[in-house]
Amino acid sequence: MKLIHLSSLFLFFFLSTFMQPVFAQEFPKIDASPMDLAIARDANKAPLIRVIYSRPLKKNRKIFGELVPFNQVWRTGANEATELDLYTDMQVGGVKINAGTYTLYTIPGEKEWTVILNKETNTWGAYSYKQEMDIARINVPARKASAPIESLSMAFKTNEDGVSLMIGWDDTFVEIPFKNL
Repeated sequence: MKLIHLSSLFLFFFLSTFMQPVFAQEFPKIDASPMDLAIARDANKAPLIRVIYSRPLKKNRKIFGELVPFNQVWRTGANEATELDLYTDMQVGGVKINAGTYTLYTIPGEKEWTVILNKETNTWGAYSYKQEMDIARINVPARKASAPIESLSMAFKTNEDGVSLMIGWDDTFVEIPFKNL
């Protein structure tokens, strides 16, 4: 009987000493603006273009003109600056862009946005944005969405000569054309 009692005490001591830290660990808080990606593929399912971005929520805030100021460079999302991967050479606003990885910045305005492809990658926000690293800039009209968009969203739409990247949030969206070469 004493042997069973000592074994039980040893087991209790072992579990309470060594297992408690495992159970005491808490799962880290998830990101308030989770990362997402959108990808466009050709007819053979090969990737053409991909965008990786973080999706902030509207949360009853006025987005453009307040949270995201007009006429200032924006990372086009939250957290890290938005990353754009071209798997093939494409044309943006008359400029040939070689296959590769770029940072996508925008300058939102009330009636139009300036879209920027920049060579500097792996940046946080727009704090280190360097205009001299731009490889293309185009202006696209800002349009009214038919319904509010709660979370910043990006998707590709196939066109007859390429694809367009659709970016929408709150009551606004823009369409950025990428032409096949």
